[in-house]
Amino acid sequence: MTTMSWETIEEAPRPQAPAEPVLPDEVIRTDIAIIGSGMGGGTMAYALKDSGAKILIIERGHRLPAEPQNSDLDEVYLKGRYKNADTWYNGRTGAPFKPGVYYWVGGNTKVYGACLPRFRASDFEETQHHDGTSPAWPFSYADLEPYYTRAEQLFQVRGQIGEDPTEPVHSEAYPHPALDHEPDIQALADSLRGQGLHPFRMANGLDADTPEKRALCATSDGAPNEAGLKSDAEKIAINPALESSNATLMTDTKVIRLITGPDGSTIVAALAERNDQIIRIEADKFILAAGAVNSAALLLRSATKEHPRGLANSSGLVGRNYMVHNSTFFIGINPFKINRTLWQKTLGLNDWYEAGPTNPYPLGNLQMLGKLRASMLKMARSWAPTPVLKAMSDRSIDIYLTTEDLPRRSNGVSIVNDKIRIWWEPNNLEPHRELVRRVKRAVRKAGYPVVFTERMGIETNSHQCGTAVAGHDPRSSVLTPECRAHDLDNLWIADGSFFPSSAALNPALTIAANALRVADAILAAGDATERARQRAPEA
Repeated sequence: MTTMSWETIEEAPRPQAPAEPVLPDEVIRTDIAIIGSGMGGGTMAYALKDSGAKILIIERGHRLPAEPQNSDLDEVYLKGRYKNADTWYNGRTGAPFKPGVYYWVGGNTKVYGACLPRFRASDFEETQHHDGTSPAWPFSYADLEPYYTRAEQLFQVRGQIGEDPTEPVHSEAYPHPALDHEPDIQALADSLRGQGLHPFRMANGLDADTPEKRALCATSDGAPNEAGLKSDAEKIAINPALESSNATLMTDTKVIRLITGPDGSTIVAALAERNDQIIRIEADKFILAAGAVNSAALLLRSATKEHPRGLANSSGLVGRNYMVHNSTFFIGINPFKINRTLWQKTLGLNDWYEAGPTNPYPLGNLQMLGKLRASMLKMARSWAPTPVLKAMSDRSIDIYLTTEDLPRRSNGVSIVNDKIRIWWEPNNLEPHRELVRRVKRAVRKAGYPVVFTERMGIETNSHQCGTAVAGHDPRSSVLTPECRAHDLDNLWIADGSFFPSSAALNPALTIAANALRVADAILAAGDATERARQRAPEA
């Protein structure tokens, strides 16, 4: 394959909107258009539902059905029943791949493992890593803390303060008690604690506090949950928003371009495709929450004569600084012991998350996986006999290791012939290798002598972020600290695009908390405008 360079892509002309777009088949008018219904878009819809504004939620997929196949591992993993994303391409090699994103009402949260931690306070500060500096955010942990509390209450998070030494300050307790470990995971936690480590019960949004409920959730890490026991964005945010008289959901609708007004500083409409028709959606405010890749791609595809590099891109940073985490699947096997755990995603470990006496740089996070099964392993090792994979997974503990991926201008998103290309060269890998080494030692001491590991590649991108970074300076950021585009008066981004850094934890709760924060800023600005209008003397 021919290796391409980002410079080649950057020099290529952008597709530009025609001066007069083709006449749409339908025109829809609303006050606020939210593009995407996942964690960011769903939470925004919920937060704005009582504002009095008409809200239109636009989702390119439809509702994922609750059906027996939700927990059929062959259907989910081997047949890819719920994978509905389009093909993306490796920017450097041109090789196609299926990304780890999902187009359903609720977005990726329909299949996520419901792991909902807060970022650590240090994640919002400038931090030195092995391969460089992780930049400070334009707001602090203290600024976001009240919204973390609101997001935990909204998404019914289960957790326990005081078990993890790195846990930041909470103004209120978790709304629900932490899920306890099942016996085999409790034994692992006891061993880790005996080694001087500090395992804790992870914060999560799974209603699985009885054996009966755990049985219903046993396959829900990476798959839908038919019983509705997962705190996904459809259940928690979208459905309550639709119960108000102000919100409407439009499914199977793909936004293909944003249209600016004559002055180029305001978006006046979104063009969307639905059932082979073109729909023009006009609104006063647009909130983009399609995921870090698709949000950046839409801005790039919306280039005009006035915005030749794409909308909101005077800084040249739209699509740049793409981050996804350095991640490894880790399997420890005790050949002589069956692991009967139904849901093992209850244990976490952050002893090496921050720099300390034994690690001069941050290493990252350990969290358990829900529970690997033979079909999941078969997807990655199709050549391996299923009975062998079943014997392995029956005797395994399954771990996900995460190390921070640092922002790099050379990592990003571009559009070539209307196809999404992902440019990603992992960095900060030595701390990740050290994290894997330390966990190997600890797991073997805990009684799992056989260890298999595999680092994830470009297609594992459910934690994507950073493609429209927030900051104070328009020259070095795309968004204001309140996540409004510097270049556009009425566009906000509510997904992980705004992250200045990726931290080393699941981003879902931070996206939700920030959406609540941004919604408050939008509401406050609207209130201020209305008060000014009322004070203005009549002409």
